[in-house]
Amino acid sequence: MTTTNVHRFTSRKSRPCPMCKKPSTEAFHPFCTKRCADVDLGKWLGGNYAIPAVEPADDFGAEAAELAQIETLKTNDQI
Repeated sequence: MTTTNVHRFTSRKSRPCPMCKKPSTEAFHPFCTKRCADVDLGKWLGGNYAIPAVEPADDFGAEAAELAQIETLKTNDQI
C-alpha cells in the first residue's frame, strides 16, 4: 500500500487515550502509543470486555412435559 492510498482524517477530534487519558496521537488513534493499543487488544482477547446479553429461559422442561402428554394421548388413542 502506498502512502497516497492512505486517507488521513484531518477533522478528527482529538480525544484522550481511553487507556491512560494522555492525548491521543494520529499514528495510534484513539490511543496515545502502541503500548496502550496493545493493552486494549489484550483486554479484548482476554475476555475482559464483553457485550452483555440476556440469555433466554430454558423451556426444555415445559417442552418435555408437553411431549409426554402427547405421547400419553397417543397411547390412549385420544389423538
